[in-house]
Amino acid sequence: MNRQELIAQIKEKQSFLCVGLDPDLNKIPQACRDYIRSKVSDDNSYISSTLLSFCAIIADKTAPYCVAYKPNLAFFEAYGIPGLQAYDALIKHLNKEHPHHLIIADAKRGDIGNTSAMYARSFFEGDTQVDALTVAPYMGEDSVTPFLGYEGKWVILLALTSNKGSHDFQLMEDAQGERLFEKVLKTSKQWGNDENMMYVVGATQGQMFEDIRKVVPNHFLLVPGVGAQGGSLEEVCKYGMIPGDVGLLVNSSRGIIYASNGADFADVAAEKAKELQEQMAKIMQNNF
Repeated sequence: MNRQELIAQIKEKQSFLCVGLDPDLNKIPQACRDYIRSKVSDDNSYISSTLLSFCAIIADKTAPYCVAYKPNLAFFEAYGIPGLQAYDALIKHLNKEHPHHLIIADAKRGDIGNTSAMYARSFFEGDTQVDALTVAPYMGEDSVTPFLGYEGKWVILLALTSNKGSHDFQLMEDAQGERLFEKVLKTSKQWGNDENMMYVVGATQGQMFEDIRKVVPNHFLLVPGVGAQGGSLEEVCKYGMIPGDVGLLVNSSRGIIYASNGADFADVAAEKAKELQEQMAKIMQNNF
């Protein structure tokens, strides 16, 4: 999906919502788990079927209100082969049933050049390819550029994250007062452009979005941290939105997918996604 197609979807749906798919067997509603257990006998099939069914149902129910999905690889890899089988089947489902949604693999890859090239192949080629991949930038240019050679694909670099520990390194200043995240932005924007590179900026960073936009005024930002982590949608939009193009993908995971632990979990997830979409539509109408 290219930039123009993404912007078109945002304007059509009046939404810049990304739904994070982080399946945890300890949190998936009992009704979903019981249903799968009644259908399969062995544990491996139960794990893969439960992870897949939960994510696919959530995706199908929230599709009218979002423009992107972000499966988090850790929540699949933790279950070994059954988890990877579920991830594989989920990507195929999303590509088939929701071809106009941006699919982001949240894997935070990044290694020496030849290794990154293989990672790029695994996510951007074949029948389980995605549209975008989160990448760690701290090994430098040769660890990132292999991901940038695919037309219509996106690299989403970590810039200023939403977790408490982000302050340990990302806000460190050099002798000239430049913070590390600013150096990452200034350097990396020379590797790609606003057609193939986005940045992760946590919603909890608030007014720091203003500083981000001074360096990358036109790049899309993937923004986790709204909802369960306490980030403010209004503040993110006030300081981070690009006039006309929006330039934001705001992610919500736990606040949507685990909004209910009952049999109505998918309907409640859709309601929560709709609530966010309606807030986004109002913000867009007030700003454009």
